[in-house]
Amino acid sequence: MNNYGKRKPRPSQPKKVGKGNSCPLYKKCGGCQLQNMTYPEQLSFKQAKTIRLLGRFGHVEEIIGMEKPYRYRNKVQAAFGTTRGGKIISGVYQSSSHNIVLVDDCMLEDETADKIITDIRKILLPRFKLAAYNEDTGKGFLRHVLVKRGFATNEVMTVLVTGTRIFPKKDEFVTELKKLHPEITTIIWNINGGKTSLVLGDREEVLYGSGYIEDILCEKRFRISAKSFYQINPVQTEKLYRAAIDFAELTGNETVLDAYCGTGTIGIVAADKAKQVIGVELNKDAVKDAINNARLNNTDNIRFFCADAGKFMVGMAEDKEKVDLVIMDPPRAGSDLNFLRSVTTLKPQKVVYISCNPETQARDLTFLCKNGYKVMKIQPVDMFPHTSHVETVVLLSQRRPDTHIDIKLDLSELDVTAAETKATYQEIKDYVFEKFALKVSSLYISQVKTKCGIIERENYNKGKEGHRVPKCPKEKEEAIMDALKHFNMI
Repeated sequence: MNNYGKRKPRPSQPKKVGKGNSCPLYKKCGGCQLQNMTYPEQLSFKQAKTIRLLGRFGHVEEIIGMEKPYRYRNKVQAAFGTTRGGKIISGVYQSSSHNIVLVDDCMLEDETADKIITDIRKILLPRFKLAAYNEDTGKGFLRHVLVKRGFATNEVMTVLVTGTRIFPKKDEFVTELKKLHPEITTIIWNINGGKTSLVLGDREEVLYGSGYIEDILCEKRFRISAKSFYQINPVQTEKLYRAAIDFAELTGNETVLDAYCGTGTIGIVAADKAKQVIGVELNKDAVKDAINNARLNNTDNIRFFCADAGKFMVGMAEDKEKVDLVIMDPPRAGSDLNFLRSVTTLKPQKVVYISCNPETQARDLTFLCKNGYKVMKIQPVDMFPHTSHVETVVLLSQRRPDTHIDIKLDLSELDVTAAETKATYQEIKDYVFEKFALKVSSLYISQVKTKCGIIERENYNKGKEGHRVPKCPKEKEEAIMDALKHFNMI
């Protein structure tokens, strides 16, 4: 039953209701957009947001929240820098900048990780005479520290990212760190000397332990390296994956294709209930991890391929191969039009679409519903409490020829340029309103994007004949530029 328009959603932006779990860094950090709300109010806000974006496709189930919505981040990374007074600081980059906000303790991050990072900062200069890296000069030693912990295994990885290939007193540093934190099971030295916003470089050396940790998710064991992608909230990831597998209603006779499979987590979980699983991923390092994870779990009915998932599906269709279910979990920008067309070319009976951005998911669902599919179930999951993000699982099924659903297709939100697919116009508007309390029009966004070299359609830049086209005010232009940087569009 369609609940769009039958339940009045709350406003799309959070109201300041007070009595949330306040953090002294709330305004500086920018990581927790909903800290001014209590947790039940956050869930209500995210439920309303999901209904607003996806409710026109069908009934939205009640959001799955956390019993303890704190300390859920199993991966913590801190940037290191030096104040004008010569004091070393570590923490997070302030939103849309490279200004480091000093963080000793964060209510979202694993406590063990926070303590390790803080202790490294304390011994760096006085004990070992090692300076923090300076991005402007390219001099200094420590750029970042990355800590990962297996919540089920308690294994802890610490990655020291340096801007130089020289590590003075390396053995002494490792000994001191192990003494301070005997819970650490592996220490890795990663070298990143380039002028880049990427945290990790290409070269690394294992200084202690195996060079990886393991964790258990949905009763499966997964190996995690420094560069492996692994969901940062394992408690909610289990709920997310269970919902996706339950939606699929596998009987053991199906062929499942896991697109954007990454290190193979959900495909390996699904393999228990399927005849066979095919995982497709473009990142070759992730494919290697996926193969190792399948071996680790003795999963012999899953195969992994390093390929573009869309082209792979078109090839399967041309070879008249049959797939019963496609599981897709694309990045925040959603799927591109070529991938969506490949889904409709392959024609699986069911599609399970997992998304960390229901706005781009709504765009993609519109296309799929116009091309032979119908949304059957929608389940939001709160993967990132205290932030504005919400994860959603949507089940689609092939429509019978005698049924149809009318969805308004806005071509302006579909495939245009590579940069445009980073974020929709509405997403940019929401970001600007959340951060700057400014309302901006599509026209203003189009003008700024054109100014930045992102090609726009003609109809966005032209007003009505004989009418003067208003120019974007400087204040709003700066806010839109900030949003474009946030979404990696410039």
